[in-house]
Amino acid sequence: MRLDKFLKVSRVIKRRTLAKEICDRRQVEVNGRAAKAGTDIKPGDIIGVNFGSRRIKLEVVAVKDSVPAKLAAELYRMIEDIAT
Repeated sequence: MRLDKFLKVSRVIKRRTLAKEICDRRQVEVNGRAAKAGTDIKPGDIIGVNFGSRRIKLEVVAVKDSVPAKLAAELYRMIEDIAT
């Protein structure tokens, strides 16, 4: 699955267009490397996202095309959430 779609489906970012913009600004890393919106995501990948003064790091647990909002958090495991 594409990175921008995963971020939207998992509800880490509300809209896919916003996820794509954040990727284009090089604010997202996959396994320690800057990632584009089309980067392929699979279980076990580590995603880091910079939201200005906040940084989150998560591990992909599952990849599904769609899930109910209540189950979205089950697609990843939060590793760190830092606000500066």
